[in-house]
Amino acid sequence: MSYTETNALPPQITISEYLFHRLKQLHIETIFGLSGEYNMPLIDKLYQVHNLRWAGNANELNAAYAADGYARLKGLGVLITTFGVGELSALNGVAGSFAEHVGLLHIVGMPPTSAQTKQLLLHHTLGNGDYSVFHRIASDIAVYNTVIDDTDLCFQEVDKCITLAWMEQRPVYMGMPVNQVNLLVDSKFLDIPLDLDMFENATEVNSEITNKILQKIYKCKHPAIVVDACTIRHECIDEVEEFCRRTKFPVFVTPMGKGAINENTPHFGGVFMGSLSSPSVREVVDFADFIIVIGSMLSEFSTSTFHFVFKVKDSVLLFSDLVKIKNSVYANIHIKPLMKSLLHSLDESKIKYIFEEAPSMILPKTKIPDDVLLRQEWVWNEISHWFREGDIIITEIGTSAFGINQTRFPNEAQGISQSLWGSSGYSLGACLGTSFAIQEFEREHNHNFHRHTQNVEKHRVILFVGDGAFQLTMQELSTIIRWNLTPYIFVLNNEGYSVDRFLHPEANASYYDIQPWNYLDLMATFNAKNYETKKIVTVGDFRDMVQDPLFAINDKIRMVEILLPSTDVPQALVDTWKLEKEKHKRPSEYSVSPYLDSDDHSQSSAFVSPAEIETDRKRARINTP
Repeated sequence: MSYTETNALPPQITISEYLFHRLKQLHIETIFGLSGEYNMPLIDKLYQVHNLRWAGNANELNAAYAADGYARLKGLGVLITTFGVGELSALNGVAGSFAEHVGLLHIVGMPPTSAQTKQLLLHHTLGNGDYSVFHRIASDIAVYNTVIDDTDLCFQEVDKCITLAWMEQRPVYMGMPVNQVNLLVDSKFLDIPLDLDMFENATEVNSEITNKILQKIYKCKHPAIVVDACTIRHECIDEVEEFCRRTKFPVFVTPMGKGAINENTPHFGGVFMGSLSSPSVREVVDFADFIIVIGSMLSEFSTSTFHFVFKVKDSVLLFSDLVKIKNSVYANIHIKPLMKSLLHSLDESKIKYIFEEAPSMILPKTKIPDDVLLRQEWVWNEISHWFREGDIIITEIGTSAFGINQTRFPNEAQGISQSLWGSSGYSLGACLGTSFAIQEFEREHNHNFHRHTQNVEKHRVILFVGDGAFQLTMQELSTIIRWNLTPYIFVLNNEGYSVDRFLHPEANASYYDIQPWNYLDLMATFNAKNYETKKIVTVGDFRDMVQDPLFAINDKIRMVEILLPSTDVPQALVDTWKLEKEKHKRPSEYSVSPYLDSDDHSQSSAFVSPAEIETDRKRARINTP
């Protein structure tokens, strides 16, 4: 039976219902946002489509974070805000989705077209009659923006918005004036599936790039693979895993790529994060004679002290839709078909590299007494053993973002972080969106809604967030409770912003401090019914928690407050900071640009900045057949 017959749809439905049915066809079942005067008629239509639900967030910024977290598992997140005040509140979250290649459809309920045409002075406007100002602001952080105002072609515009957000893995802006909500369209168009087929590359250019990369693969003797986040966003996990298995090259992940590959394979070397990498990682990556970066996103930690940079002159960068081989740039080359081409042509017998097994993760040998107070380094080493297959592990920018990189994930575990955009407070909203996605997945049982979420019996959503970041977005804890979601929320209480305090110790500034809260009391404040709370102070407290088999079962929401010293940070950060301080006493060998692509290791025009990459992408698109 066709979709319209299965759902008993009449010959004509409203454009709003058409929109929500299209989302349902993609298994997008939860819509995030806040209601307002200009979007309530649209939200009303959502309730007329079976199996869709309105999350009802505490504010628009949190809703954007939640839609982002949801999209990282299901391929697309949907956010509905009201005109002006609502959409502006969400823009920080939408910008993060744009920066980190996350598919997001941002729908804005607008005043009626007649009021816009007459430039009437309505609330939520700037009082100057300019109704396009917010649309223009949003255009710089969207791959496409539109207003649904064409009666005859509105259903095609809806299809285009959804398709672009899904395929490009970037935000799309769709304005919906209130007088357009009930436009009638033929429901029969729902029987035509959206065209979500994989992008195709120009055959000749694709072959040229494939041959160039294969020549480098066959020639190198000390290679390295670095896997970044676009591998996850653009459904290349299977191809990358096969590429790693067949080449047996040492493979590393960036912080945002963590969980993209099986970290228990013998050729996995750890997390590469530039000068913050462990010595064992830098020993391989910095001295490789060839590096291929798959799913590159140009993420960087670029401050006066820390830099994300590849020091290898012979490198290949595979972006989502662009390839850079030394000084050559190829635009409109999409990563998934290119990886398929590489795998098809790869001849392992021509590879000169001799595989050497990477060392196992170093585990602490000395047993620490139970009454010892907790420290960051010990916590992150120990928590690795509590993780299990299928876990979704979310970390906040700050100490947890550094600490998680020294853990080794079990197979099929996935990491979620916002390392590039780095908006404090993101992780709690993302935890909400991820929990919705996992709940839907478990309800659908064996429906594999996303390339990286396999048929694991029971997923756990695990959040690590500092107390400072938690205070920014804690309202969404109420939404998590409202929907009976069951994540683990580990609040790392180090009395404020410890990474900033560590990096700028001379100030001894009070602006790193925050008001102490009774965090565990919030569960009762938000009227939670099925929950568990723990305050962890000592090594013994922590051991008792992770060794409790009942604690490992995610049958309720749990909040765990872990007390840590205010100046304590993961040891890897301390060691690298000391090393970089010494280097800054001499002329620096690093550039703030994240990639080095030259015939030597000096600072030169061959360094590639994100702005230069975007310029090259635009220029190459014009010249590419």
